Amino acid sequence: MKWFRKWHYLILFLTAGVVYLSCFDKWQVYAGPLEKVKDFYDKVVLGMDSGEGAPGTGEGLWKDGQKESQSHGEDVSGTGQSGLDETDFSDGQFSGTNLGQNPGSPEGQNPGSPEGQNPGSPEGQNPGSPEGQNPESTDGQEPGDGDAVPQKPELTYMEVEDRYFADAVFIGDSRTVGMYEYGGLGDISTFYASTGLTVYKLFDAEIAQVEEQKKKVSVETALQQKQFAKIYLMIGINEMGRGTVETFIEKYKEVVGHLQELQPDAIIYVQGIIKVTTARSEQGDYINNEGIVARNEELAKLADNEKIFYLDVNPLICDETGGMEPEYTGDGVHLKAKYIDIWKNFLKSHAVSEEYLEAIALSKQ
Repeated sequence: MKWFRKWHYLILFLTAGVVYLSCFDKWQVYAGPLEKVKDFYDKVVLGMDSGEGAPGTGEGLWKDGQKESQSHGEDVSGTGQSGLDETDFSDGQFSGTNLGQNPGSPEGQNPGSPEGQNPGSPEGQNPGSPEGQNPESTDGQEPGDGDAVPQKPELTYMEVEDRYFADAVFIGDSRTVGMYEYGGLGDISTFYASTGLTVYKLFDAEIAQVEEQKKKVSVETALQQKQFAKIYLMIGINEMGRGTVETFIEKYKEVVGHLQELQPDAIIYVQGIIKVTTARSEQGDYINNEGIVARNEELAKLADNEKIFYLDVNPLICDETGGMEPEYTGDGVHLKAKYIDIWKNFLKSHAVSEEYLEAIALSKQ
């Protein structure tokens, strides 16, 4: 009993430890290390992968040189789906996905992340988001619940009939006068147009005929009395000899802004200035296609594709030199009566579609 007297303190200490671990701690302090040893034994010694979702179960079975994974209904991938993908071993090569793991990563973990967590995020949370929330969302909301910025839909047009212009007003210079006289819309649409009209005098010009008044009134007054659904602007050729591109665009912006104040529900179609023939452009005076192109480039920038849209008929009426087709004009500036339909049909095929307008309205809610 000499050995007992020598080691009785150690024996009593170990006995007390065993009693504590068995009755109180239930051996939990060693659960983690034991689980890792068991996993290691299953994988390395037995050649079996239990998967992270069911550690140490040794579910893998060998059949005819292949390893099959059985599903017991557990969620092993963290996706909320039960069942395991079949893993195939062929000629010593690995193919497929093993128990929901990423190829080349142990125990179903994402590469470079411990214990199956997303890289760079604690406790399996989405990177950069607190408490497992979706990135760029608050309170666990899905993106798009008020946080994401809606994408603007792609602009689309529709083909329309003449009646589409029944609630439209055409405002412009002598080119618009030609549309009124030869476009067949004089009895359908409203026209506030006159030869020589410019953006500088647009609202003051007394060219508008309104109901129950014999005398024409200013465009400003007429637009205050009646609301339209569409406004078509074709103006700018008479301003070529006055000011610069910058001063013209500045005034044009003011006109569009005031139109929106007077007609808040109207779609505004800003039309590119129609070019002149190359021969007319090369005469050397203020009317030239170079200046028209410079102004049109700035006019196109006014379109927000929500309430303001830019239309340019020039590709349909110009020749290979970039100027108006000589056959289409008598003076090099205005379309002949029989070619007005080219412009009119272009407008009829470029009416902003109702689906697009509805999508824009929904995106703003």
